[in-house]
Amino acid sequence: MFRLIALLTALCLAIPTTAAELGDDGLHKASWMRDTFKDLTEDLDEANAEGKRLMVLVEQRGCIYCKKMHEEVFVIPEISQYIEDNFFVVQINMFGDVEVTDFDGTVLPEKDMVKRWGALFTPSIYFFPEEVGDDVMATQAAVANMPGAFGRWTTFNMLNWVVDKGYEGDEPFQKYHARKFEEQNG
Repeated sequence: MFRLIALLTALCLAIPTTAAELGDDGLHKASWMRDTFKDLTEDLDEANAEGKRLMVLVEQRGCIYCKKMHEEVFVIPEISQYIEDNFFVVQINMFGDVEVTDFDGTVLPEKDMVKRWGALFTPSIYFFPEEVGDDVMATQAAVANMPGAFGRWTTFNMLNWVVDKGYEGDEPFQKYHARKFEEQNG
């Protein structure tokens, strides 16, 4: 009986949690996403107050790569929990009309802000340092950017690299990821 319980427990822990639901805007809504006024300076302050890193996730309705991330990667319990514990996530709709206030004070609808940032792919994930001046836009301030969908280990390693401030060191992400990936699959 003990073995059966242990086996069932192991199976339950191995199964990813359910994917994020689709919102009225057609975008996936994960439990770790924040509903904010999309003022990046305020969002950064709130992230810092919680001891978390600000992460901006640009997505669009019908994006097959966003779906992949939400159904195959973000649902992995280790990744979902890591995001929940370490990141303050704000979602931006690539073609949305909600106003976004950039770090430099520029206020534009989501679709125009995304165009200003030059984001061409969804998902695009921007990671920010704890301090950002009021004279730069988000893409200038970002310490890292993940344009597109990536698999489990690339995503997990990028999240860790950002939290560990790997961007301040001498090891570029690609080398960090190769080293970690070998450890993870060794």
